[in-house]
Amino acid sequence: MNSDISLPSHHENRFYQGMVATLVANALQAVNFLGDRFLRKSHHSLSVIEDLYRHAMDSAFSATEAFLVTGAPHASAYYPRDFAWFYPDVLDPETIMDAQDAVRRARLLEKSVRLLLEAVRADVVTTTIVPAGRGRYLGVNYFSRPSDTLLGILAGLQQMISAEERASSYLAMSQCARAGRLLLAEYGADLNRAILKLASDLEPFEADGTRYLLCDASGPRSAATDTRAERRRFVTNACVYTTFVWGVELGAVDENELKRRLGRDLAQYKKDLFRVFGREGYIRHSLDSTAGAPASLVALDFVSVHRGFWDLNDASERALFAATTDLIISEPRFRIPNTFHFFVSARNPRNKMIHKIAAPAYQGRSSWPTFNVEFADRMLDFDEFAGSEKYRACAQAILKDIRTATEVHGGYQELISEQGLKYRTWAYQGAVAHSWFPRFLSVWRRAYGTPLVHWND
Repeated sequence: MNSDISLPSHHENRFYQGMVATLVANALQAVNFLGDRFLRKSHHSLSVIEDLYRHAMDSAFSATEAFLVTGAPHASAYYPRDFAWFYPDVLDPETIMDAQDAVRRARLLEKSVRLLLEAVRADVVTTTIVPAGRGRYLGVNYFSRPSDTLLGILAGLQQMISAEERASSYLAMSQCARAGRLLLAEYGADLNRAILKLASDLEPFEADGTRYLLCDASGPRSAATDTRAERRRFVTNACVYTTFVWGVELGAVDENELKRRLGRDLAQYKKDLFRVFGREGYIRHSLDSTAGAPASLVALDFVSVHRGFWDLNDASERALFAATTDLIISEPRFRIPNTFHFFVSARNPRNKMIHKIAAPAYQGRSSWPTFNVEFADRMLDFDEFAGSEKYRACAQAILKDIRTATEVHGGYQELISEQGLKYRTWAYQGAVAHSWFPRFLSVWRRAYGTPLVHWND
């Protein structure tokens, strides 16, 4: 474990990590999570989707927020990966209510990405950043070192810089794009160092007489499904590959330098991942999981992230995607009965002890609307590039059931239980994920061809 460090940033924020920082962060998080579980009041006064969405946007992008967060109980900490997994469309003009909403979103995204870049400069590349008051932040890893923190930071920058490319009349979008370019120029060298370090961290893994490179060959690495304790997971390694690709696209790292570190170019690196994880003709979730029927060896997070790992213009990738998708769709244990709410996996995973006690199905037999949204979006990608309508009806059904759940439960849920209710245990109840709502609207528009909500402005 690193010794405790405190490095000043250009903007006077200070970042700490190490044993003491972890103990303090754990205490702050424990108080927050337990307090949320037992003190949160339920609000069911709204049920119309337009009203729920407006309330969510006013909450997620309030001018008083210091950082873009999911919602309680996670609102006391910052999760860099979320910018890739859960916030990729906060600047989609069709999800923005009015000019004031656009300004609030652009400003909060800029503040958030800048703080994350300051942490990278301070060499605090962790899964979680916990505020400790007066410009002090604690970097801590839950529950292992990250595979997708840099991915999230690059996604945030990417969204800022591309904001003016979307058809929009909002001045805030062009201002946000300019701010993104300035941040990339200011912190590009820090990103370069961090990305090359990630490349150097990859470990050799032997299989079928071939030497592969994995980020988690010897121990678990955290991703969006971070409570799962398996090693050698597809999703963690797909995130690392995507980090390299986005780093090259943004000019933060040189592709030839990555090739020297990896001993292969990025195209070959990706082929290797498909070869080792897709050798049975579908995407195996973890190379550590060997027993059971194929449907028990796959997980919903194989869809990776928006505009990330998958290139469904490639016929071989489409075949792997379709085979994995068909396993999930055809397995009754993979969904809440009589719905299109798909679980993260057909059975609960190997967990850390704390999750076995506090929230055993958190990232197993529970349904995350946001992963289902990405599942639907990849289905639409497949149909677009295959020139088919194979999955559109399923994608629409997924989104329709998420809309229903949002209205029934009075907000966009972090996750839904095996019984189709809000996920609650003695220690934890899922967040109402206000900031994840825009992504749902973007994919709804793509699936149905019309907006879910309309604004008069």
